[in-house]
Amino acid sequence: MKLSLKSIAVLPFVNMSNDINNEYFCDGITEEIINALTKVKELKVIARTSCFAFKGKNIDVRKVGKQLGVATLLEGSVRKANNRVRITAQLIDTKNGTHYWSKNFDRKLDNIFDLQDEISVLIANKVRENFGHFNIDEHLVKNSTYNVAAYELFLQGRYYQLQWTSDSLNTAIEFYNKAIAKDVNYAKAYYANLQCYGLLAIWGYMPFNEATTLAEKNFLKAKEIDTQLPEYPLSFVGKFFWGLWNFKLAYQYIQQVLSINPNHIDGLEAMTELFIANGFFKEALVYAHKLIEVDPLSANNHYTLANIYYYQEKYTLALAQTTNALNIRPDLVLAKNLHAFCLIWLQKKDALKELHQKTSFYKEKILLYKVINEENTIVPNEYLEEASAENGISDTLISPFQIFILANSKEHQSLSFILLSNQVKQRRGQVINFKQEPFLKKLQSNSAFNALHISNLLISDISTTSKEIKESTKEKLDCVELQNLQETILVYFKEEQPYLDPQLSLSSLAAYLKTTSNKVSYVINETLDGNFNEFVNNYRLQYFKELAVNPKLKHITILGLAYDSGFNSKSVFNTYFKKTEGITPSKWVKMQVK
Repeated sequence: MKLSLKSIAVLPFVNMSNDINNEYFCDGITEEIINALTKVKELKVIARTSCFAFKGKNIDVRKVGKQLGVATLLEGSVRKANNRVRITAQLIDTKNGTHYWSKNFDRKLDNIFDLQDEISVLIANKVRENFGHFNIDEHLVKNSTYNVAAYELFLQGRYYQLQWTSDSLNTAIEFYNKAIAKDVNYAKAYYANLQCYGLLAIWGYMPFNEATTLAEKNFLKAKEIDTQLPEYPLSFVGKFFWGLWNFKLAYQYIQQVLSINPNHIDGLEAMTELFIANGFFKEALVYAHKLIEVDPLSANNHYTLANIYYYQEKYTLALAQTTNALNIRPDLVLAKNLHAFCLIWLQKKDALKELHQKTSFYKEKILLYKVINEENTIVPNEYLEEASAENGISDTLISPFQIFILANSKEHQSLSFILLSNQVKQRRGQVINFKQEPFLKKLQSNSAFNALHISNLLISDISTTSKEIKESTKEKLDCVELQNLQETILVYFKEEQPYLDPQLSLSSLAAYLKTTSNKVSYVINETLDGNFNEFVNNYRLQYFKELAVNPKLKHITILGLAYDSGFNSKSVFNTYFKKTEGITPSKWVKMQVK
């Protein structure tokens, strides 16, 4: 994967507490920091799924950086005891493994959100100082509750929710309800319940009406408390997209999600799937590639990209992506089925038999292969009887395999159309992409096919383009302000030598100059040929050279001179010196003595 300099992956923080049950707390802190950093528009932040793929693994940071396409890794640990928490965080350059920033934070749990905000802003600033300009808001974490006990219960609920099983979702709901009991105004807990009930309903683990009633109850409470969270517009997406197939309204709500957080994974995924359902493949590819860029180890994201290629009838490309998805998550049923579809269209019967013998719907996959690729294939009577019986039950969930098989058998296309019509009328998610489906081409000659559902979203309604999704958010300065600030910085560095302070940062420099960090970063990166650290370290390097050739200072070690020049790390000094001069500091000093 191509390396992006303005990029970071937050690896799961290690639990250093005596209580092993505090694992949920460490995971929660990690996720909160990831979510906070995604609010920095020009910073590539790897999503939770890919970051947590490395949990508990001891892997070379350079390999991790290459696999995720990031320049920086954040590692950390959490020690929680009674009402106090100690968090250790360090930033690592994935190119050479250099630790270029580390800090310990000791706080009371009462200030956990302030601490998360402090850490997130510091991290974003350090990445900017080392790799280039982007704007950072003053705060990245919003205090969602003032009750620490409620927050801890919420994190426990989140821990179980992310296991995505029926049992774990129900356990998550129990913890979310306990969190709400501690703080009745905890909006995020209500929204989390809404998502859990929605999944239980869609997956059939709870009676649909019961689950949707409970979901609506939580939603009504949540929206009274906070409509500024991305969860608020996202809660409408499920209703209007998957529930009602009202694509135009769904699009508008997804836009709202991404306006709050442009890198919101659920928002990006929803937009991709919405464009697929409408056949807007060019637009879908923009978001699909964005998904894989920020979450490369998500099997679902590779499956989503495979879907686009599949509907474009690029079966070889689709097959490669389904293979990627299954390499990451071998139990992903949707990817297995799409993998089989590609093999059928590519006429790879042996591979289909070899790879899918032990998968679900194997009998249907083989039959589908035959009706597509072998003439005069007869659909077995018992299969027809089953399909005919299901046709008479309006709310029966029918496997797409049944519809596809019948649609490609001349004698049974009318039955297939009836089955499809029933599923479309019920807005079954399994057939939401029916207009793009290659297996349904033979039904398209039926004039009623396109009339089954007419999307109210037009291509002309789409305002988000690949250009806009990548648009720069640099803070612009007029020419006079830019020039004045540039001159002020240069005079200050020449006369006051602030670079000799090893703790100098963008924030402290901006505070001294009585301006914003965003403006200082912009000026240095756009007019002074380099990022903040390169700019500062160049001054330090020149100062070091002056000290190193001074005979009166020959009794001081090279490292001592480096520290006197403002460097605060041996590895940073050696790395920067060799990068700039092409040789090590000791060789350079020896050459000057001669």
